[in-house]
Amino acid sequence: MYGDGEINYSDNRFAKTGLRAKKRDSSTKGCGGAHRSLWLQRSPLPDIDSQEGLRFQVPFMVMYRRDPSMEGKDPVGVIGKALAETLVFYYPLAGRIREGSDRKLIVNCTAEGVLFIEADADVRIDQFGDVLHPPFPCFHELLYQVPGSQGITNSPLLLIQVTRLKCGGFILAIRLNHAVTDAPGLLQFLKALSVIAKGSSQPSIIPVWHRELLTARNPPRVTRNHHEYDDPLPYINQLHPIFMSVPPQDIVQRSFFVRPSQIVALRRQLPNHLAQSPTFDVLAACLWRCRTIALRPPPEAEVLLMSIVGVRSLLKPQLPVGYYGNGFVYPAAVSAAGKLMDNHFGYALGLIRKEKAAVDEEHVQSLLDLTVAKGRPHHTTVRSFMVMDMTRAGFGDVDVGWGKAVYGGLAYGLSSIVPEITSNFMPSRNSKGERFIGMPISLPAQAMEAFARELSEMLSGEEDPSISASRMKSSI
Repeated sequence: MYGDGEINYSDNRFAKTGLRAKKRDSSTKGCGGAHRSLWLQRSPLPDIDSQEGLRFQVPFMVMYRRDPSMEGKDPVGVIGKALAETLVFYYPLAGRIREGSDRKLIVNCTAEGVLFIEADADVRIDQFGDVLHPPFPCFHELLYQVPGSQGITNSPLLLIQVTRLKCGGFILAIRLNHAVTDAPGLLQFLKALSVIAKGSSQPSIIPVWHRELLTARNPPRVTRNHHEYDDPLPYINQLHPIFMSVPPQDIVQRSFFVRPSQIVALRRQLPNHLAQSPTFDVLAACLWRCRTIALRPPPEAEVLLMSIVGVRSLLKPQLPVGYYGNGFVYPAAVSAAGKLMDNHFGYALGLIRKEKAAVDEEHVQSLLDLTVAKGRPHHTTVRSFMVMDMTRAGFGDVDVGWGKAVYGGLAYGLSSIVPEITSNFMPSRNSKGERFIGMPISLPAQAMEAFARELSEMLSGEEDPSISASRMKSSI
């Protein structure tokens, strides 16, 4: 089921951790004639997939402890065999993306295969820390970037590395071309791989392509405001000025962990009509306000908070079960920086809730039309911040035979072409089983100190006197 032989390679970085690796090309070549005609098709990606903001690679990592019941079985062999069989059903992922006219992306179903790497590391899972969270040490060794494979077009759509650990556990690392699928789509693929690894002849959910379901109208008709695309200038020059004025080595990434009790304390600070808001929105509002204070933009400057909203169930009819393309939008809440900094974080939460509530089928169709009308632009990065909720994504539930994972989620923590403006909320737990929400963020070192102070004060649970008085008045 693999490509033409094994390709051995070496890298000086592996010597530092005793990690040894070899690469195989895993493909669906020779996997039966039933799908042969499909492999030769050219499948256009929908307009939601072709936008500039999704043209990047996303790294995921799933970590497993040793399971005595699987003694003698090699995770590399089990996963490699299952991968080849799973690609028969997900044959477009073994193809290559090309760019057509009007910058529209097309998948050529050529069965050229995906990259599969096996490796061994002289480390144990416990050495990654009590609370497993990104960024992980030796990340670039646990997910080796094969030279020439990182492109969006004319490159493998998936790279998978299985690294055996000294303790008997192993790490399944995945690099995904985001233009083809999103986190729910990747999870669907991994669950298919897991049931096949455990003996099934086919996935429990049969994959559905149908990418024509998320395309623009002809002619395009933009009917809604989409502030996340307000400024179509080249994104590389649109970061907050403080990011552009410091050397790259002074940009630091740090993860902050929130306990359930601290979330309860945050809710106590909110007025009644916002107190039952989703945890993700509450934390997003906190981070948006704290980050803005830390970066100190001019009070009159507009700042944006983009949050991910899934659209699979919003469309009529809904996207079919088994659809694994990108299925989300990121509406932007907008505020003057001064107003955001001076007000209680409930003000920010109200803005976020309002924007998310406005997302409906027409909003999605209007956005698809806008991406075509504007040449498939990147979302704005001018004084912007994007947050994503991975806490219930379910990657930790992927069981390829060794039980549930001890960690499943993003490998780096910040997922974007411009990671400085993103934060992905992750589920975390320590060796005692205590659960947290991990919130990674990237900031200049000086701003990071200010951000940490602001967040600590907010999580301390001190209630805004005006809110307390308001609740008292309503109860009289």
